[in-house]
Amino acid sequence: MSFKSLGLSDSILKAVSNQGYTEPSPIQEKAIPLILERKDVLASAQTGTGKTAGFTLPILQILSRGQQLRHRPIRALVLTPTRELAAQVHDNVKSYSAFLDIKSTVIFGGVNQRPQVSTLRNGVDILVATPGRLLDLHNQRLLSLAKIEILVLDEADRMLDMGFKRDIDKIMALMPARRQNLLFSATFSREIKNLANSILHHPVLVEATPENTTVDAISQKVYRVAKGLKTGLIIKLISDGNWKQVLVFTRTKHGANRLCKKMISAGISAAAIHGNKSQGARTKALAGFKKGDVRVLVATDIAARGLDIPLLPHVINFELPNISEDYVHRIGRTGRAGASGEALSLVSADETSYLRDIEKLVGIKISSEIIEGFEPDPNASTEPIKKSQGGGRRNQSRNNKPSSSSDSGNSNKNTYRSNKSRRPKQNNDRRSNSRRN
Repeated sequence: MSFKSLGLSDSILKAVSNQGYTEPSPIQEKAIPLILERKDVLASAQTGTGKTAGFTLPILQILSRGQQLRHRPIRALVLTPTRELAAQVHDNVKSYSAFLDIKSTVIFGGVNQRPQVSTLRNGVDILVATPGRLLDLHNQRLLSLAKIEILVLDEADRMLDMGFKRDIDKIMALMPARRQNLLFSATFSREIKNLANSILHHPVLVEATPENTTVDAISQKVYRVAKGLKTGLIIKLISDGNWKQVLVFTRTKHGANRLCKKMISAGISAAAIHGNKSQGARTKALAGFKKGDVRVLVATDIAARGLDIPLLPHVINFELPNISEDYVHRIGRTGRAGASGEALSLVSADETSYLRDIEKLVGIKISSEIIEGFEPDPNASTEPIKKSQGGGRRNQSRNNKPSSSSDSGNSNKNTYRSNKSRRPKQNNDRRSNSRRN
């Protein structure tokens, strides 16, 4: 099947061709016709399957055929959980609208709002936004959602995990009841299904791959290792393999900084990216990694969504995520668009239950290996780590004090509280600090 057979206009087909694509991916093949028919869609698609184009292309087609008003109101809204994902989505929108009379912009916290406001005042058709900055500007009466025709919730599962449910509810109330709704999620938890039921109207379910599965092109392996030997092992793997581009995930921001410093001390160029870093520092680190100036990018789970790194060969879990679904998102940074990739996990005794949960989720037994000199500690406890990991994530206990800064990067001083499902009630892109940033 070709893109042309999906009913896309010549202008969009030209833009798609300029990006080097000739055939639609499974999610694009299934979702684009339904969206063009103006149906609500609930889509399950792994990262790296082309889902962004799956909703961007038909939205551009719909809006380009509509009547252009003198002052362009926002007609399509794409909500994302993180700045990086918002920027990536907007890059796609700009690329695919190159030959259309469509204007777009992106807004998120952590940067000065003035340039964003200036662009909005000139009128835009498509707005890509994180929830906190969107509500902030709306509360300042600097934008209106009264003319929204199409709403997209991208990485909806991540938005709920990061505590955006309240803000999503507020945003829903600001838009017309009659609109097209598109919800894209890599995983389908009970909370996602509840959200879909509250937003979508007679939705069509689209599945490119079974939920919670991993891409077949990704080779997965576990290295059993003593916790205190992890740093030495990861340096050995990268050095011996002469790997030039490696994305490493840690559970905490401080852990990312520590590992980054030890990598540099070992002669491996590295940079860290997490919520305590300024937007400028995050952008610089990512740019250096993409260009090859930085061999290792050490990240918290904020980077599991929105990092578009073509042909990334290696992903390493320095620590396993305590939320099984995050494993799928992490390793989904490699093996994208049909390319092969390798995902390695360094697993200590206290992560045994995390590994068991991950294997149950993805439905496979991940092969394991022990390297001489880096053996696991036979006397170590297999009890999982009890302290808070990630500042307000689902494992937050009622008695633990959460981190004072959010992992979406907005230096949030709001306190997270655990509810019955252990999800944070506050969000990570808060309005209280947006103006200060």
